[in-house]
Amino acid sequence: MGNLTSISIFGFWANWTPFFFVGVLCVIILYFLICGKWYKDIPGGRPLRKGEATLFVILMLTIYLLEGGPIDLLSHIIFSFHMLQMALLFLIVVPLLYFAIPEYIIKYVEELPVINKIVQLFTKPILAIFLFNGLFSVYHIPLVLDTLKQDLVLHELYTIILFISAWFMWHPIFNKHIPEELHMSNIKKILYIFFIGVLLTPSCGLIIFSGSAMYETYTSGKAWLGAMTLCVPADTLNSVVQGTGLSGPEYFTNFTPLEDQQTGGVIMKVMQEIVFGIYLYIIFMRWFRYERKNEKQITEDSLRKLQEQKALYNQFR
Repeated sequence: MGNLTSISIFGFWANWTPFFFVGVLCVIILYFLICGKWYKDIPGGRPLRKGEATLFVILMLTIYLLEGGPIDLLSHIIFSFHMLQMALLFLIVVPLLYFAIPEYIIKYVEELPVINKIVQLFTKPILAIFLFNGLFSVYHIPLVLDTLKQDLVLHELYTIILFISAWFMWHPIFNKHIPEELHMSNIKKILYIFFIGVLLTPSCGLIIFSGSAMYETYTSGKAWLGAMTLCVPADTLNSVVQGTGLSGPEYFTNFTPLEDQQTGGVIMKVMQEIVFGIYLYIIFMRWFRYERKNEKQITEDSLRKLQEQKALYNQFR
């Protein structure tokens, strides 16, 4: 029996994925070139804010740790780390990107031919919310997850699609380039977040309350080793198996497969409740401050609408 630090036996390349780090570094460099040097060439461009730059770098390094660092390796070993990876990536990283990428860049990209039609369609609130939650639920059907975990191309493709669908889902709430008057009302934003939580609950509930471990990837030695080939070089994996007799996640955790599965479901649900609670609080406080700041204007608008309604009523008496 080992522990989580034992993942060092898989070597530097499996733990830190240098090529992925280089890719993330290139994205960060491109970000600073566009936002810090070439922004004048983009309509509505403005100087990059320090807070945006700092947040973007943090988010990119977080993506690296989640998809190319030790957390990614652990997500293939232990199911609870897979769910931690899902929660951090889609519930925290994706929405925060709206605050790290300047709004004029998002607007420019979303208004490009073809892309604008895709964005207009898939950011419609009802479609956006069902698309992500549907894809997330399908992902955690045992047959689908076990299949994806055995094929690198399918796994990466599905992850990218989930990431894009998460971007669409958070778009109605966190986009900053659309005029305020075209945004959903604050009460609708609150209901929107509430329904995201409602739609995430069935898949989490199934994972938590299942009477048996559902995923061969985390229970069958052969399937587990097949999944490990997605992040560990074949020669390294063979050497480790021959040297340690490794055949499953039990080497790295004291949890049974069922306990690991239930822990993963709880992690996802608890993190969802905490994160959504924070988002709801932020929206509510913005709403409250807006009402206080514009109390006189809101009262005048209400009186004006009431007078218009009375005038219309009197016209047809």
